[in-house]
Amino acid sequence: MIGTDMSLLTYSAAIMDTPVLPGQPVNISKGPTPLLGPGLYSRDGQVRASLIGVPEYEGSTLAISRIRPHPPAPNSVILGTITRLSPSQAMLSITVVDGVPLPAGEEFTGLIRTQDVRATEKDKVKIGDCFRGGDVVRGVVISLGDARSYFVTTARNDLGVIFATSEGGGTMEPISWQEMRCPKTGKIEKRKCAKPEEI
Repeated sequence: MIGTDMSLLTYSAAIMDTPVLPGQPVNISKGPTPLLGPGLYSRDGQVRASLIGVPEYEGSTLAISRIRPHPPAPNSVILGTITRLSPSQAMLSITVVDGVPLPAGEEFTGLIRTQDVRATEKDKVKIGDCFRGGDVVRGVVISLGDARSYFVTTARNDLGVIFATSEGGGTMEPISWQEMRCPKTGKIEKRKCAKPEEI
């Protein structure tokens, strides 16, 4: 029994902090395959995830707990796609709340007002120079807003556009906090960029 418990600790250390996606193989140290609980299955001798999450041991059983999505609340970090622009605000469809994807069709609406785009020179903000339709934005909910939408801010260095497509169809790369470049054409477009996590 002690040998089994020690091997479980080895499995646990090997995979504890690695999130997996459905269908993705779960790395387990060599040895006997552990008992599989909810969120995991075995196919062709390979343990795979059936849920998004981090595999963890519950006693002697390896499982992935289901993470329940929840509506945005003040200070929730969200990801959303810009759906509409006006001179005073950008509207976005919120699809991820605090790292948990929302089920398809259950998105929330967020608004980024000109005064919530950046912390300085708020009166000089032009929404069209900060966002474009289809941009993926990381933001923080600042309040519940009106009955239909949440007010979102991008006024921190780590908040703003994290993914954008150029007019030429290429995936844009950030070159400063307010510009992105298309690698295909070399054309520079204005955006309120989120600071890349690796910098």
